[in-house]
Amino acid sequence: MALHLQATNENLPPNVIKQLAKELKNLDETPPEGIKVIVNDDDFSTIFADIEGPAGTPYENGLFRMKLILSHDFPQCPPKGYFMTKIFHPNIATNGEICVNTLKKDWNPSLGLRHVLLVVRCLLIEPFPESALNEQAGKMLLENYEEYARHARLYTGIHALKPKTKSKTGAISESTTALNVDQVNTIPSGKVPLAPATLTAAAASKGSATNSQDQNACVALSSEPQKKEGAVAAKAQVDKKKMDARKKSLKRL
Repeated sequence: MALHLQATNENLPPNVIKQLAKELKNLDETPPEGIKVIVNDDDFSTIFADIEGPAGTPYENGLFRMKLILSHDFPQCPPKGYFMTKIFHPNIATNGEICVNTLKKDWNPSLGLRHVLLVVRCLLIEPFPESALNEQAGKMLLENYEEYARHARLYTGIHALKPKTKSKTGAISESTTALNVDQVNTIPSGKVPLAPATLTAAAASKGSATNSQDQNACVALSSEPQKKEGAVAAKAQVDKKKMDARKKSLKRL
């Protein structure tokens, strides 16, 4: 990626442009896991990134494009983050606006773009329903994780599904299957509240955190959705065994 310092961006001072060029070059040479930065060499005020949905989450197999908009006060003021790909997430508004402390009260001018991108990806692993921009997603996550995950997979299958290079005729992806199920089933009236995960991405979004700490947080957080979905699957298996036992009892009668 050729980065030209003769950027035609009047909003950013030359020293900031020089620093951004260095950081973007580093991101291109050693990209964070699951993140690809897209740069317009002539304008550093808007930076795009493609984020892969983390494995074990409802966003798995999705590719989400986001953008960071840098103001003329950057880095004294945080960039504004938006998802351009539609996504069902408590901390992402319907217009794509991202709500995360790193881009608000916890912003520090010393934080780099790598840190910001890692925190946003961590947000896909561990949402904050208590500070939701999408109230429906936040309420659903707190009250019924299974239903929340179903909606999130539905959005992923419609808007963010990654194209498969080698696909067989008639093959149906897991996301597409989830989409068909959602279109048939209705939301159950009774909801069993689930306790939200105690481990959040807040630690990763603190201004004093380093890039390595963000990566460790992502690794630790990635197991949470898997635990939740595993618990749901285990419960379904127990229910099936109970039903089979009842059928056998009835046959004896």
